[in-house]
Amino acid sequence: MKQMDTKHGSDTDLLNIKVDALMEKYPYLKDFFNALEIAPYPKHKTLVMLIESLTTDHLSQFGLDHESLSAQILEFIATMEQCRHKGHGKLEYLVIEAGFDKNQTAEAMGITLFPGEVVSVVGPTGSGKSQLLSDIECLAQGDTPSGRNVLPNGKPMDAQSRFSGEFRLVAQLSQNMNFVMDLTVEAFLQMHAESRLIDNISEKIEQIYQAAVMLAGEPFSLDTAITSLSGGQSRALMIADVAYLSASPVVLIDEIENAGIDRVKAISLLLNKEKIVLLATHDPLLALSCDRRIVIKNGGIADVVKTLDAEKKSAACLSDLDKKLGLLRERVRKGKHLIFDQNFFFDHP
Repeated sequence: MKQMDTKHGSDTDLLNIKVDALMEKYPYLKDFFNALEIAPYPKHKTLVMLIESLTTDHLSQFGLDHESLSAQILEFIATMEQCRHKGHGKLEYLVIEAGFDKNQTAEAMGITLFPGEVVSVVGPTGSGKSQLLSDIECLAQGDTPSGRNVLPNGKPMDAQSRFSGEFRLVAQLSQNMNFVMDLTVEAFLQMHAESRLIDNISEKIEQIYQAAVMLAGEPFSLDTAITSLSGGQSRALMIADVAYLSASPVVLIDEIENAGIDRVKAISLLLNKEKIVLLATHDPLLALSCDRRIVIKNGGIADVVKTLDAEKKSAACLSDLDKKLGLLRERVRKGKHLIFDQNFFFDHP
């Protein structure tokens, strides 16, 4: 067998490292070798020795020879490491340029969003809140019904980056979260964490799981099949997943008040990650919990309202009322009676 030619520089360094050391540094090589039926691994050998030990017949099954296998391994490592370290770059702000409403009348204004803030989107049902979220999700460049431009750091994104499924700038949580994969909660989180090439996977899974249970308010286990989660549990799991695993710096949530979760804690969880969070809502408590709210009328941005200090104080009162309503909801769920007097509901014996 002709000895394989090796490359120079860092590639040569990788080829001459022992397989056990490579497997420890690049654990995803296990899947690569398994796919080529290279097992068990002679860990005492260097990578170049392992490659040269393979027969021509074995490699020809996969359309490879020794040199092409060497090139593929090096390219695989380089690509995976690029995925591990590549981000979206620093998102300093997101510009939404004014477009048109449903009558093709120019919008009153656009808006610039900054990391670390939660902005609500308010307006009547059918006013166009979801269209705004959709424009942001696809990073519109005048090619949606609204004619808006959405510009990361004030600049249009190139087509390859805009439509890449690999490094999404925007994560969106819709009203309906339905899983179709036959996986447990733990297996689902494991798969996502591995795809993100993160360290401390077991710790990250536990962190996400605990946060999801806290948000859902109804217990489930890591062994629970994701297809059997309730709507609230599913949404809670995805919000926790976005908060701790997603690299997307922009998060869009449509009517979180209908998710059956602790919505205030959910927003706090996302806010702590210093993402831009846009929240389409009819909930006054959530609207007043944000620093600003975008007012949508007839499909267009009609105003951007800054939350007043007096409104924030009102939000505290609303929060107290919301807690009382939460207790009442629990009594309804448990089949208890509710009696009302001039002050408030009280428990019936």
